[in-house]
Amino acid sequence: MATSVMLQKLGEGMVTSLWIFAVTLIFSLPLGLLISFGRMSKNKIISTIFKLYISVMRGTPLMLQLMVIYFGPFYILGVQISQSWKNMAVAIGFVLNYAAYFAEIYRGGIESMPQGQYEAAKILGYTKAQTFIRIILPQVIKRILPAITNETITLVKDTSLAFTISIAEMFTVAKQIGAAQTSVVPLLAAGIEPCEKKFRWKRCFERHFVTGERRPGSFNHWPFWIRKIDSSSLCHSS
Repeated sequence: MATSVMLQKLGEGMVTSLWIFAVTLIFSLPLGLLISFGRMSKNKIISTIFKLYISVMRGTPLMLQLMVIYFGPFYILGVQISQSWKNMAVAIGFVLNYAAYFAEIYRGGIESMPQGQYEAAKILGYTKAQTFIRIILPQVIKRILPAITNETITLVKDTSLAFTISIAEMFTVAKQIGAAQTSVVPLLAAGIEPCEKKFRWKRCFERHFVTGERRPGSFNHWPFWIRKIDSSSLCHSS
């Protein structure tokens, strides 16, 4: 097989991998925040429900979850499985799984904030919503970014689990080409590109948010206040 043909097929698989990656991040990050609120609820019933959800999603393999979501409607309800449902099942499985992990990251960041900041905001006349959105959340984002980055890198690798329900993402395509050509070159090609992207992603996040450095790049449009706001901002609020 010509190199150009191999790269073309790997590119088609990469599009599928990037689709899984993007959909998972877009929906799991906000969903994880909502789940963390439920987990921290003062209502014991609500808190227990979300605690059980997080425990199940984090305690069972993602591969098993994909199989249950994909085959469940057929075996339980007798509904015929279509190609569109296959794509939907992948999206639902990844989003629900990663939302549970992100929820615990959010919870750890929120609970690490000093209680004095809430009290100071209340004295200054902030509502609970204003306190969280304008004071707590920006600091939480900066604190949890290293953990979020690690989960994001893991997500890049976990997209290969979509092969469980016959989704031809990049590594599945590479495995098929390698088996047909009895060569490891497709597998190496499939591994180098994601690896390079993961390092660039991690380095960009660390420079822009964790170390506080400003670098020209794709993240310059992110709000500057996310990095700069700290507990002293309360003292200057009006």
